[in-house]
Amino acid sequence: MARSGVNPPVILIIDDDLTLTTLLSEHLAAAGYQPLSANDGERGLSMAADHEPTLVVLDVMMPKMDGWKVCERLRESSAAPIIMLTAKSEEFDKLRGFHLGIDDYVTKPFSFAELTARIGAVLARANRGDSPTRIVASENLTIDLGAQRVTIDRNAIDLTPIEYRLLEALAKNAPRTVPTERLLEIVWGAAYAGEMEHVKHYIWALRKKLEADPGNPKHILTERGFGYRFE
Repeated sequence: MARSGVNPPVILIIDDDLTLTTLLSEHLAAAGYQPLSANDGERGLSMAADHEPTLVVLDVMMPKMDGWKVCERLRESSAAPIIMLTAKSEEFDKLRGFHLGIDDYVTKPFSFAELTARIGAVLARANRGDSPTRIVASENLTIDLGAQRVTIDRNAIDLTPIEYRLLEALAKNAPRTVPTERLLEIVWGAAYAGEMEHVKHYIWALRKKLEADPGNPKHILTERGFGYRFE
């Protein structure tokens, strides 16, 4: 529960299911959050601009403006973490969401307790500020852990918060291999135990941004059956 005198995190729910938004808002309020809700994409974008939410819970399947378009628009002006809700579970949809910069992906039906745990884990990751001031480099790739800045040939690379935290975890442990389970714990938190696909999706996203040939990486290497390492 939120402590007295502390402003609770504002959670914006964008979903066209009025019953879901009402019940979820009640559950989040009981868990100590300040919920806001919108039942279409345009209204959700307007509320995001007016209230600057701490986190957005966004449904994919909505009329007029679907969740993909809303996500794109949100990312133009906001760095707030986004958790996508969808009835679909195909890998293509997950990859599309991750590439748009979402922080998590929850498939319907889900329990409110599970979603609340995911929200807590995402917010905990977003609030971390424990990067040491040092530089890690690999050929033309440089990671400034203090400034949280990544460059290739001195050109800044735009990474999502999750992509950066994953790269940071690998760089801090270089040249040791980090087990996949450990990366899940460091980057996503204990609520994500066993969800190895999260790591796989984001490793591929990082390689596409950092490697000259993502299919033949030189910086982020795979130790099959064990984990990944920064070379």
